[in-house]
Amino acid sequence: MKLWSGMLSGDLDNIAEELNSSIKVDKRLVFDDIKGSIAHVKMLEKTNILKSEEAETIINGLELINRKLKSGEIEVDESSEDIHTFIEATLINEIGDLGKKMHTARSRNDQVATDLKLNLRDECEIIENILKDYVKTLCLLAEKNTDSIMPGYTHLQAAQPVTFAHHLMAYTMMGLRDIDRIKDYKKRLNSSPLGACALAGTSYPIDREFSARELGFDSIMQNSMDAVSDRDYVLELESVLSIIAIHLSRLSEELIIWSSQPFGFVKIDDMYSTGSSIMPQKKNPDMAELLRSKPARVIGNMNQSFIMMKGIPLAYAKDMQEDKEAIFDSIDTVKISLKVMKGQMDTLTVNKDKMLRACKEGFLNATDVADYLVNKGLAFRDAHHISARLVKYATDNGITLEEIDLNTYKSESDLFEDDIYDNIDIVKCLNSRNSLGGPAKGEVKRQIDYVLDELKNS
Repeated sequence: MKLWSGMLSGDLDNIAEELNSSIKVDKRLVFDDIKGSIAHVKMLEKTNILKSEEAETIINGLELINRKLKSGEIEVDESSEDIHTFIEATLINEIGDLGKKMHTARSRNDQVATDLKLNLRDECEIIENILKDYVKTLCLLAEKNTDSIMPGYTHLQAAQPVTFAHHLMAYTMMGLRDIDRIKDYKKRLNSSPLGACALAGTSYPIDREFSARELGFDSIMQNSMDAVSDRDYVLELESVLSIIAIHLSRLSEELIIWSSQPFGFVKIDDMYSTGSSIMPQKKNPDMAELLRSKPARVIGNMNQSFIMMKGIPLAYAKDMQEDKEAIFDSIDTVKISLKVMKGQMDTLTVNKDKMLRACKEGFLNATDVADYLVNKGLAFRDAHHISARLVKYATDNGITLEEIDLNTYKSESDLFEDDIYDNIDIVKCLNSRNSLGGPAKGEVKRQIDYVLDELKNS
């Protein structure tokens, strides 16, 4: 019998039944539902709505179901309408009609909101820990590559010399912000809707603060209509997860570019590559390509959730049943994406020679030629034009700026002296950029220490 079938006659159409059922998705909430129900029953006992012996029997029954599910003795029955119906029916089967009292002073509306918040809170802890492991992996790789000089790019054109470590640290800063967003999000997530019932609370003398404390919530939601109809916490988490996925996608794109033959800056381990079914020489960065595409899925889930919520009047509507599949998929996608990216970076091989050669061939010290003249008193705009002409000369002659003879330099400006070659040495150019956040070796080491300290203290 359906929980809602009191005044209705006849059965739901089979196809309508399939559409209405959410058990295949919300069975993921089974242990959260049991946890929430135990806290609710304890509250019913505290407020004398249930007798102590009744509450004890119900709680023992719920704990027994919990154990049987974990051991595999019983499984979630997917013919049930939803997870709440399954737990209640299973409890009644275990302890008899007393199980029907469990639902006193509660609706499935506040019940499902509570279950989902408990589940998302636990998932956030998992994602936060995976994020920390991923960021730490980037830091450890950066520590090994503070001397690996590579081109930094704007518009995907070689711009100025940086180090591979400096480049990686940019992604650790994104990771720290991702961690911070998760932490900040949990402050708003951790407010209990339990006790709001269908939408208008209850005439029973319940104690919402008690059940909130039992479940580890920091506060209770102050308006019963808001408590059952709020899905801001789903929308916000979808947004946070989308940003994480985008960060991973950007790094994936760089791995794909860096590992291609024209670049050859890095080699992705075979554990994260595949071959071609027709071209035996091929080694494809398939995992990186998949991670590059995953944000489309996560952002799609976010859009679905936003659009689903945009026009729903207060309070609860069945539309909200569609919130869980999208958020669960986004959570699972981001978790596996972070783990795969961590593995790729942990096993990455860096080709320092190829990176350094690209710096020299890309004239990444052209700005330093201009800066040399500026330090001799020339206006930057004039120095910029002289440097550009020297780059054109080197390009036309198939040489680097270091290989241009001094007479050619002097033909552009008498300010050039023998020390120009010392000033445009790639290593010296790099380490001269020691401003806060820059790529100089000592400054990158400071960034690494900063991130590791943030991880330790978070």
